[in-house]
Amino acid sequence: MTTRPDFLENSIIIGAHPDDELLWFNSILRQADKVVIVFCDFWAHPGLGAARKRVLAEFPHPDVHCLGIDEPGSYGCADWVRPTPDRFGLAFRQRAALRDVKRQVKRAVNRLVPRGIPVAPGRIRTMYETNYTLIRDRLRPLLRPGMNLFTHNPWGEYGHEDHVQVFRVLQHLQREIGFQLWMSNYCTERSLPLATRYFRSAPDGYIRLPADKAYADQVADLYRKHGCWTWADDWSWFDDECFMKAPAEGAAPAAHRHLMPLNLFTIEDEAPRSWFGRVIGRPQATAGV
Repeated sequence: MTTRPDFLENSIIIGAHPDDELLWFNSILRQADKVVIVFCDFWAHPGLGAARKRVLAEFPHPDVHCLGIDEPGSYGCADWVRPTPDRFGLAFRQRAALRDVKRQVKRAVNRLVPRGIPVAPGRIRTMYETNYTLIRDRLRPLLRPGMNLFTHNPWGEYGHEDHVQVFRVLQHLQREIGFQLWMSNYCTERSLPLATRYFRSAPDGYIRLPADKAYADQVADLYRKHGCWTWADDWSWFDDECFMKAPAEGAAPAAHRHLMPLNLFTIEDEAPRSWFGRVIGRPQATAGV
């Protein structure tokens, strides 16, 4: 009989969007005691939340829970060349203001010609900041001292502002509650400038686990079945994943030398396309334009 590793005792995965639990944590997804997903509905695609709920109802895991928070559409709003972390996750650049202008234009068009164009319910930045408090308050009752909690890394894998925000919330709650916080090892050229701020002066302990590709395919097919798979259809799973203990809140980044082995990949970014276009690595369901 195989002994269960200590790091999976009292374990919980917390992912931002449905399918994040699969993309960045598939090596432990089947074995984790609990899976929590933060977001569900997204204003830019009105039917997405209902499709995601159908997936979660059929999910091949005994304990999957969704917080039901609405996505703000924050992807691409931060300056990833010179990223600036703040208390809510990341500071935004001018693109967020431009999206707010587009929101006003869409509202005007809908008043003149009722076409039902999806429109953000508020300013992107306001929704992003509000979500920080919502995520914190809804996660707090689910967490206990001694838990092994696996979540996004502080550079947001491929550079997603929502992922960074979820990490920041959990970093804050770790100090308050006292659980063990582990972060994923995925990274892209977009997020690498922020990832390099978390190099360490000596290699810290990390876990390396083989990907559970058969289970990953099973769950991915469930998302495809319900039309809410937001990643590339030809995505290939890495052979393994690493998890490393996350830096404590308030730890100052410095000129370090080591980072755990990274699953480094590239994505196509910043190109004009429909918001739900099928493009390699494009986080389609989380970019509201």
